[in-house]
Amino acid sequence: MILGITLLVFLVLQAAPGDQASSALGDGASEEAKQQYRQDNGLNDPLVLQYFRFLGKLLQFDLGVTTPPAKSVASMIGSAFPLTLQLTFLGVLIAIVLSLAFGILGALYRDKWQDQLVRVFSIAAIATPSFWLGILLIQWFALGANPMFPSGGIATPESGFGGWLNSMALPALALGIPVSASLIRVVRTSMVEELDRDYVRTAIGNGVPYREVVSKNVLRNALVTPVTVLGLRVGYLLGGAVVIEMIFALPGMGQLILNGITNLDVNLVQGVVLTISVTFVLVNIVVDLLYLLINPRIRTV
Repeated sequence: MILGITLLVFLVLQAAPGDQASSALGDGASEEAKQQYRQDNGLNDPLVLQYFRFLGKLLQFDLGVTTPPAKSVASMIGSAFPLTLQLTFLGVLIAIVLSLAFGILGALYRDKWQDQLVRVFSIAAIATPSFWLGILLIQWFALGANPMFPSGGIATPESGFGGWLNSMALPALALGIPVSASLIRVVRTSMVEELDRDYVRTAIGNGVPYREVVSKNVLRNALVTPVTVLGLRVGYLLGGAVVIEMIFALPGMGQLILNGITNLDVNLVQGVVLTISVTFVLVNIVVDLLYLLINPRIRTV
């Protein structure tokens, strides 16, 4: 899958409009200088040769350099990617907490007013784009005479954990709430299916407390499907984090990829997209391994 991602990214960027030589040297450069740049960087070689040269550099963890002023793409990603991971982690945490709380509440109070409120919230959250929610959160909590949170930027190291969390709260909420909506429906459906199974009625009939049956058996068995959906939604979270970073002026991968696209910096765009894609693949591998912890019966299959 990772190999396919490298091929797709390479072909898409090769087909993108614009000229790498003109982007690197400027529109005022002579045609001779542009030809020399293409020759020196192998841009005149066949695409197959360019692709395998690109793969060879990747195996050495060499993502190349940006267009002048030349900077190491790997070092730039190393500085920006941790912030994107932090934002994604907080978004995942918010999505998990909301989905478990509301999903379990809706299942336990099926078709009652609590369940109806959960449905209304999930439908409203699904219909809310993260970038629009981010703008609303800025208007509600970051503007006015007494703002509760900063409207953008990341806290300095001197601010400590509290300052960091304060600056990341609104972006994480804008990222996590829309994702939690789909998870709420999945958690509720899985819980309802488990609650209707025979072993639940048998356990309760044998005198096992209802709360214990739900917490130790029903919830654990119902988590397999939500965990699968969460693994797939991590890709949305990573992509959404790039957009949210632009709204809240966070110096993460969003700023890098915007600069790369604006300047037609192929190396920078390739590096950012590949980093996010490989992270998504690795996260889904971790999700597959979590199945063994959630449902031990899978180990014997």
